[in-house]
Amino acid sequence: MKKKVIVVGAGVAGLASAIRLQHEGYQVEIYEKGLTPGGKMNRIELDGGYTFDLGPSIVMMPELYRELFELCGRDPDDYIPMEKLDPIYRAYFSDIPDKPFDISSDLTELTKTIESISEEDTAGFFQYLHEIYKRFVIAKHYVLQRPFRKRTDFYNLPMLKKALKLKPYDTADAFIGKYIKNERLKQLISFQTLYIGISPLKSPSFYTMIPMIQFLYGVWFIKGGMYTMALAMERLFGELGGTIHYGKDVQEIAIHNCKAEGIVVDGQKISSDYVVCNADFPYAMKHLVNDKTSKGKYTDKKIDSMKYSCSCFLLYLGMDRKYEEIDHVHNFIFNENLDQNLKDIFDGKKLTNASFYVYIASKMDPSLAPEGKDGLYILMPVSDIATANYKWDEDTISYYRGYILNELKKIRGFENIEDEIVTETHTTPLDFRSKFNAYNGATFGLQPILKQSNHYRPQSKASHCENLYFTGSSTHPGAGVPIVLLSARITAQELIQDDTGNLFDYSVR
Repeated sequence: MKKKVIVVGAGVAGLASAIRLQHEGYQVEIYEKGLTPGGKMNRIELDGGYTFDLGPSIVMMPELYRELFELCGRDPDDYIPMEKLDPIYRAYFSDIPDKPFDISSDLTELTKTIESISEEDTAGFFQYLHEIYKRFVIAKHYVLQRPFRKRTDFYNLPMLKKALKLKPYDTADAFIGKYIKNERLKQLISFQTLYIGISPLKSPSFYTMIPMIQFLYGVWFIKGGMYTMALAMERLFGELGGTIHYGKDVQEIAIHNCKAEGIVVDGQKISSDYVVCNADFPYAMKHLVNDKTSKGKYTDKKIDSMKYSCSCFLLYLGMDRKYEEIDHVHNFIFNENLDQNLKDIFDGKKLTNASFYVYIASKMDPSLAPEGKDGLYILMPVSDIATANYKWDEDTISYYRGYILNELKKIRGFENIEDEIVTETHTTPLDFRSKFNAYNGATFGLQPILKQSNHYRPQSKASHCENLYFTGSSTHPGAGVPIVLLSARITAQELIQDDTGNLFDYSVR
C-alpha cells in the first residue's frame, strides 16, 4: 500500500516537493488555503483583460524549472515554453533618466556597456566575474544542493575547506568594491541581493553570484508569465495522480510523541504517514507546530528574534496604450542615493529616495493585456511590517504610488503616465502576511545573513519531530524561485531517505 504524504501549501516548493514524491510512488495530497496554485507565484486579473504576475517575475537558471518536468518524462516545452531575453534589462538612474543602460548577457555587448559606464573599472568587472564564478561552482556543488541535518554535515574538514573558499565574511558591497569603484557600476551589480530580500550592505558576498548568473547564463521569459509555471506544476501533479484540496486552511500539524501524524483542517484530523510543510517556516513554527518539544530551538521567542527580509509594495496598472518608447520587459529605476535607500528600508523609515522595478510582461506576450495596450507591474522594496516605523494605511499607499508615478514621469515615454491608467490595484506587506502567511509580511522569508544561511538556516528535516519536513524560502538553501526548487528537491530526498533507508551521497570530496 502506498504511503501517504500531506503537503501543507501549494506554493512553488510545495508543488515541486509533491510532484517529486508522487513520481516516486507516494500518495500525495496538498492542502492549500487559497483557491489557486503557486503561492506568491500567482496572478492578478483586472477589468478589461489586464493580467499580471503577482510576485516573482524574472526567470533565472531555467534548467531548474525544466528539471521537474524532465524528471517525470515530460517535455518542458509542452508546459513552460520559454524565450531568452536580450538585453536582460534596462537600467535608468534618476539623475540621468534620459541615458539608460541596456544590460546584456552577450559578453561583447555587456563589455561595451561596462566600458561606457567606466572604462577604468572594466578589467575589475571581469575580475569580479572570475572570482565569484569560482565561489558559485563551490556553492552549486557543495552547499545549495545538499542538506545540513547534523552539525557534522558542515563541521568536517573537507566541507570547511570548501566553505572557507566562499570567503563568507565580507559583504556584497565590500566584495564588489575591491574590484569596482564607479558607484553606478557597483549599483548595477550589487542591487540583485534584493531579489532575496537582503541589502548588499549586509549580504554575504557570495550572493553576488546572482548578477553573475544573469550575466553569464541569461534571463528567460515564460509565455503567459511566471504563473504559467504554477499552472504547469498543478497540471503535472494532477497527471501523476496527485490531489490538491483548495480553500483548506490548515490549522495545525498533528503531532504525537514528537512524530507528525497528519494535519488538522476544519477541526478534523486528516492522517498521513508524512507531512511536508510549505507554509513559511516562522509562521509554521509559531502557529502550526503546537507541541513545544517538537519546536526544538524554534520557540516563539526565537522566531521573533530572527532577522527577516524586506517586503515589497507592488502596483499593477492597466494602461490605455502601448509603451513603444520602452523597449524592455524588465526595467530598473535607481535612485542616485541607493545606499541611503537601502539603509532606510532596513531601518524602517518611510522612503524618500527609493529605487524600484517596472515589469512589462505584455511586451513579450501581448495576450496579457488588451490589444494595443500594456500592463505595468511596479515593485518597490520596502520595510517588513515589524521594522517599519509607519503604518500601511491609505495615506502610505497614496504616498508611495505618488512617488513612483512622479519618478516615472521623468522617463521618456512615461511623461503622462498618471493620465493613462485605466485600472489598477496593489499589494502591500499586509497582503503578503494575510494571503501567504509571510511572517511580518517579509516577502522573501528569513533574511539570508550569515547566521541564517547554509547550516544555520532551518533545514528540510524537522530537528525534533519525526516524519515532518519543511520546504520553501525560509528553509535552506533560501529564497528565489530556482533556489526554492532546490529546497523542494532536498526535502523530497530527505523524506525518501528516511522512509527507504537509501542514503543520498552528499559527501564532499
